[in-house]
Amino acid sequence: MRTKPNPGSAGLLWEISRGSRALYLIAILFMLLSVFCSFLLPQAVRFVVDNVIGGEPVSDMPVIPALLSAFGGDIRPEALRGRLSLVGAAILSVAAFGAVCNFIYRQCLARGAEGMIKRLRDKLYEHIQHLPYKWHVGIQTGDVIQRCTSDVDVVQSFIFVQLIEIARTLVLVVFAYALLLPLNVPMSVASAAFLPVVFFYSVIFLRRASGRFLEADEAEGELLSIAQENFTGVRVVRAFGREKYETDRFDAQNRLFTDIWVSLGDTLSVYWGLGDLLTGLQMIVISVIGVHQAASGGITAGGFIVFLTYNAMIVWPVRGLGRILSEASKTGVSLVRLREILDAPREEDPEDALDTPPDGDIVFERVTFGYGGVPVLKDVSFTAARGQTLGILGATGSGKTTIAHLICRLYDLEPGCGSISIGGVDIRRFKRRSLRSHIGIVLQEPFLFSRTLRENVASLSERFSMEQIKSAATVSQIHADIEALERGYDTIVGERGVTLSGGQKQRVAIARAILREPPIMIFDDSLSAVDTETDARIRGALARGAKGATTLIIAHRVTSVANADKILVMDSGRIAEMGSPDELMAKNGVFRRIFDTQQSIDEETG
Repeated sequence: MRTKPNPGSAGLLWEISRGSRALYLIAILFMLLSVFCSFLLPQAVRFVVDNVIGGEPVSDMPVIPALLSAFGGDIRPEALRGRLSLVGAAILSVAAFGAVCNFIYRQCLARGAEGMIKRLRDKLYEHIQHLPYKWHVGIQTGDVIQRCTSDVDVVQSFIFVQLIEIARTLVLVVFAYALLLPLNVPMSVASAAFLPVVFFYSVIFLRRASGRFLEADEAEGELLSIAQENFTGVRVVRAFGREKYETDRFDAQNRLFTDIWVSLGDTLSVYWGLGDLLTGLQMIVISVIGVHQAASGGITAGGFIVFLTYNAMIVWPVRGLGRILSEASKTGVSLVRLREILDAPREEDPEDALDTPPDGDIVFERVTFGYGGVPVLKDVSFTAARGQTLGILGATGSGKTTIAHLICRLYDLEPGCGSISIGGVDIRRFKRRSLRSHIGIVLQEPFLFSRTLRENVASLSERFSMEQIKSAATVSQIHADIEALERGYDTIVGERGVTLSGGQKQRVAIARAILREPPIMIFDDSLSAVDTETDARIRGALARGAKGATTLIIAHRVTSVANADKILVMDSGRIAEMGSPDELMAKNGVFRRIFDTQQSIDEETG
């Protein structure tokens, strides 16, 4: 999915900083104190060289002499020559205070940054939970995972390292030149002349690199999607001997991903190489000017040492500004990609939406629906009476599953495309959560969590007793299978546990739906993986245990809907026939032809 810049992306940082701003302010305060102490230490060296050893009078930067006075010592050069330990103690106190400030600064920064990232992760996860089903279908799972992991990590690195380093670099430059100019103007001008060159060079690099970083992120998302699809569909890959195809597909995408990063590496190499050349040239120019200034008395020996020290303190952070800006470009891309998720419209209910459980007849009235402009349902009208079992029969692609999706409001009808109501109330007036919590749906390919079978049947809820869980499992004909396992209902389902058959998974999902005792139950071809005998037992148990629920059984097998009160026969998105099983058999139409065909196949394979 191609991302486009969003003007609100930078605002995301401010939004998630709520709760961490005080910590950041404290971190900035102690960062300033730490920088101040780092600038004091070279001044201590200058004091020793010029004032203690050289015997020159103290003229500026009186902090070191003031510290010596605080220790109760005589600060005259001749007195200090015999008491250099006092000078060392003053220098050590400055270093110790700077270390404490640096510790507090790093602690506050870490706590503030981690708090921001936690809020970002929570915000992303919560938002994704409320995005429409259509959004999830239209985006690759690997891409979403990559955005919520790699892109969040990039933002975390920026918040914890690069953001504060940009501020620290600016403070260093301001502090340094406030001290360098009084020392020697020609050297300061020569030093400062290189900074715009380095800065604009970094900006040019940033513009070149940002597009490549976006390509790299999107290529990584595609790579993860391919891997995720392969690992999820490993059975299909093995069954159809598709290992080479999948390997070649992954290799092609991996080669593209690698080529992008190799290209980025080439750009980085040129950038860092030329940057080192600029930095070295600056040091040479300053050293040459400094030697001439020292020889002519324009700067003292201690001042020359301090100047070189201060210049080194700022040249490397400014030099590293390119790296920081390159990371900032990656952060900008990541923020755009994360903002794109957060800007996706959520499922919202109107303020007057009903929170009452849906109850009554399910009525489709002239419903027309399609995906991406391709019609799937065409002018469909029917009624499933309360407590009735409605069978929906049809070939693949006839629109059976779409009916289930529309009842659950996984998709909404467009204006003018008909209406769906339950108990005379348009389902769009119900809160989605209320509607879905009162519908039990079992899909053809059910999803089971990597938890125990007990937790899967109970939908990870603690409110159901073991007796209720076993009762639901008995109705779905899975209880005996579970009891036969070594750990029974405590058996872990997933990679580290038992591998269930397709039919067993469907029956576990049926038990999960039955346990909730919803007023509406939908079985979307959920008996396709069980044998005919088990199918009949499940349908019989459902009829006894449905407790007045309105039941929709979607199937392609006639026997699965044979006991329904009414059957819809779908054909190319339209209702070809509708009536009771006996009525449809008597019509000698589509239903009868399907019945005869399946009976003939069963006899041949029986």
